[in-house]
Amino acid sequence: MNNIRRHPFRIILIVVIAAAALVAAMVASGSGASSKATVKTEKNATLGKSILVTRTGRTLYSLSAERHGRFICTDSACLALWKPLRGSATGVKGLTVVTRPDHTRQVAYKGGPLYTFTGDHKAGDVNGNGFRDVGVWRPVAVSGAVSTAPSKPSVYGY
Repeated sequence: MNNIRRHPFRIILIVVIAAAALVAAMVASGSGASSKATVKTEKNATLGKSILVTRTGRTLYSLSAERHGRFICTDSACLALWKPLRGSATGVKGLTVVTRPDHTRQVAYKGGPLYTFTGDHKAGDVNGNGFRDVGVWRPVAVSGAVSTAPSKPSVYGY
């Protein structure tokens, strides 16, 4: 106790350092405010349309059957291929955050949850376009339909 009375500035310094470390950890984990947009639009040469992409240019998809709070992509097989977009809903008008059945939060566009596809390997890839499941996976177009290309077989093999 006498040590605390002799060095009150040390205690204050330790508290300030701990608070700064906590804020830095929150920002690094994405929990803090970020000035970078989570989602942006980009013209996709393959589709000839402007689509939604992540800040690193990865194509964002939605499943046609996932609307009005209904989630289809919830099992491990689906989630191994289609990764829910996490983070804040910033960058494009119409973005919101929805709560998934497992109580995690996911970015959505006009009510449709957004996902990246593990089969896309670089910015601009649209390899998930047209995959069938309970619905059809499509890149999210900013205006109009994305593609009338024939559907690809299901990613589950049926």
